[in-house]
Amino acid sequence: MVGAKPGFSRYSSSPTTGAAGLMPIAGSPAMANATLLDVIRGLSGSTTETVERGKTIFFPGDPAEKVYLLRRGAVRLSRVYESGEEITVALLRENSLFGVLSLLTGQRSDRFYHAVAFTRVEMVTAPATSVRKAIELDASVGLLMLQGLSSRILQTETMIETLTHRDMSSRLVSFLLVLCRDFGVPTTEGITIDLRLSHQAIAEAIGSTRVTITRLLGDLRNAGLVQIDRKKITVFDPLALAKRFS
Repeated sequence: MVGAKPGFSRYSSSPTTGAAGLMPIAGSPAMANATLLDVIRGLSGSTTETVERGKTIFFPGDPAEKVYLLRRGAVRLSRVYESGEEITVALLRENSLFGVLSLLTGQRSDRFYHAVAFTRVEMVTAPATSVRKAIELDASVGLLMLQGLSSRILQTETMIETLTHRDMSSRLVSFLLVLCRDFGVPTTEGITIDLRLSHQAIAEAIGSTRVTITRLLGDLRNAGLVQIDRKKITVFDPLALAKRFS
């Protein structure tokens, strides 16, 4: 697998307050106003964990022992196909829920994806057993989690379309546009992608090499379409970038 480094590298792993028995009941005002963060933090055994960039959070086939709510940073989900190519299916941003799909579908409780910290990340996690109990006690918990997954499913479809381009230049441009949409911050110069991205990290995400990405980003910079400063990429005009490589 590309760039995978197994295991956590945590700065912290501390229990959060709350217990499953203290969760609001279905239909109550508290439950109606609950957020995913409220729900995950309220589960018995929930913790806060930090994972360094490039570290694997879980591999395909691993037991689904936890659910994760991303609080800071970005997580890359990918799958390895029969050809041996590892394809990014989603790049998760803050407040994204992941690791819960196998619980909600009723399939075997094994991981479908390879999850890697794309940047240094902070997550709130909870044991899968606590999640199952909470859903059994209150169906609205499962509904809230499904709502949290809906935007990710849409992003997965977009990402797969992005990475089916045969031409690597088109792959890179499409990937940059996805990053602008999901991590972009408007500035006076254009849209700055609010992630510090090494050429190697981009290469791993789109199935390329660092040398190729360095060359292609240089071409975009020379064409006056992007600016790179301290590993942060600014796209001056996303529409112009999209049109040039459509």
